Amino acid sequence: MAFPTHRPRRLRTTPALRRLVAETDLRPRHLVLPMFVKEGAAEPVPIPSMPGVVQHTRDSLRKAAVEAVEAGVGGLMLFGVPERHDATGSAGVDPDGVLNVALRDVRAEVGDATVVMADTCLDEFTDHGHCGVLDSEGRVDNDATLAVYADMAVAQVEAGAHVVGPSGMMDGQVGVIRDALDAAGHVDAGILAYTAKYTSAFYGPFRQAVESQLTGDRKTYQQDSANVREALRELALDLEEGADMVMVKPAMAYLDVLRAVAEVSDVPVAAYQVSGEYAMVEAAAANGWIERDRAVLETLTGIRRAGADIVLTYWATEVATRL
Repeated sequence: MAFPTHRPRRLRTTPALRRLVAETDLRPRHLVLPMFVKEGAAEPVPIPSMPGVVQHTRDSLRKAAVEAVEAGVGGLMLFGVPERHDATGSAGVDPDGVLNVALRDVRAEVGDATVVMADTCLDEFTDHGHCGVLDSEGRVDNDATLAVYADMAVAQVEAGAHVVGPSGMMDGQVGVIRDALDAAGHVDAGILAYTAKYTSAFYGPFRQAVESQLTGDRKTYQQDSANVREALRELALDLEEGADMVMVKPAMAYLDVLRAVAEVSDVPVAAYQVSGEYAMVEAAAANGWIERDRAVLETLTGIRRAGADIVLTYWATEVATRL
């Protein structure tokens, strides 16, 4: 039977009906807040391309972490902005480096009230801006980088991270980190693998946020935006190596990839609504072209609908408070 017997609008007539039959929900627990902490900062530093987002001081980071926890967010993902950079990104491994100090601060402040996560990558710390160490010909050396990632992950967990997030897209990174954490006695520390991280134009504001030193591009290790099957191969490898959660990044331009990953993954799936995705909504809203608050919720709901169990978003605290 068709119209007039069937009228789908019947289930849209009141807010209560729409709420009752909603297929996708968005809750504070689904959201993870990425946060930047700047070494030596005396006060928070606004990031021009990301309105409302700052490079935190140690004090403002602790306060913002508490605010996020009180709003009910599911987790915090920390990124460090160091004063010094070198060829090997040594500040990322240093127990007294900006990121590890921040992890200790935040864990002391919030304890186990939320999930404290750390970005396990060298790009913020190297003087060339790449996600790994370079060989004699200037190429990213995959296997040499893995050894640094292992040390970095152990240092981050010992500083207070519940979960490490290897984001460099090095082959074998999850397995090497898992082995290192287990050997150090951190068998309960989790790994959120950046499984399908694409070479993207939407990372621009993030690179401003971490004061990236990048020259060139990352096309030899991040994925080609044209590929989906490749993401599923990366997923199979990460799961085999012991990933506890997996991620697709960016989110909004890769919802088909997110859906493909979510349909076959047997661990929770995250998606990162990246800086450029955040910035374009904020810019359009600032010009009066879209209704900001509705657009924010619509984008996040779309990411959830595509299959994300977890969404990293710079709106996490704001949206959690609204929800």
